Amino acid sequence: MPIFADLHTHSTASDGQYTPTQLVGLAKQRGLSVLALTDHDTLDGLEEAVRAGEELGIQVLRGVELGAKEYRSLHILGYGLSPDAPGLQSLCGQLRAGRDERKYRIIRYLREKGVDIPLEEVEALAGGDVIARPHFAQVMVRHGYVSTSREAFDRYLDTDDYQRIERFKADARTCVEAIRSAGGQASLAHPYQLKLEDSALEALVQELAGYGLAAIECFYPLHTPQQQAFYLQLAARYGLHVTGGSDFHGERVKPDIALAALELDTSWLTDIRP
Repeated sequence: MPIFADLHTHSTASDGQYTPTQLVGLAKQRGLSVLALTDHDTLDGLEEAVRAGEELGIQVLRGVELGAKEYRSLHILGYGLSPDAPGLQSLCGQLRAGRDERKYRIIRYLREKGVDIPLEEVEALAGGDVIARPHFAQVMVRHGYVSTSREAFDRYLDTDDYQRIERFKADARTCVEAIRSAGGQASLAHPYQLKLEDSALEALVQELAGYGLAAIECFYPLHTPQQQAFYLQLAARYGLHVTGGSDFHGERVKPDIALAALELDTSWLTDIRP
């Protein structure tokens, strides 16, 4: 019997639209057996998601997504984390503090661009959790500065000029080791976002494998067939597992991205075998 999984999702604990419980309910409707909740820089929603999974008969993996400083879009996913992970919790605390400080600089940056939105509204939307760019994008839509969240990113929040609005990030080795110290397995997220030449990406994968990277996210909605084939080759070449996920945030945040139902071998992460 095939095992369908989505190993890259977000909830209201970071910048997703749905609570952890609601997200697990959507996974049940999608016919998933395995779901990983991988919120940005926080473990706060994991126990709620695990409990919901137990009630609905879905195996929920405790996960996280950490941004590393070497490249702007270098993200490391963690899977199978222990409920007690003091080292990783400490790193998440540092990352969240960096995000909290950055919010003031984002507001100043947007005002320089003629976009005047109230920070209090962004904070209210985040609900006291991780404040991320999608929260700013949604408030920009509310106030009519852009028509969609995607436009907010294209025009303001994902431009070369925006790069001066940086926040604290640990290096990739620290991210991988923090995940491993929490009993988890680390995977390189959406490698296409790095925009590296094949040789440079392979060098990075080899370096990360030396730190203890266990997998590559080969299946992702925006990977081309050629990119996917290359990532699968890298996984085989360096003895890494193959992961995949939707990067689901909810239709309000990413309207074109639905939960995935990928036929993956997750037996190295779960007790479920195909």
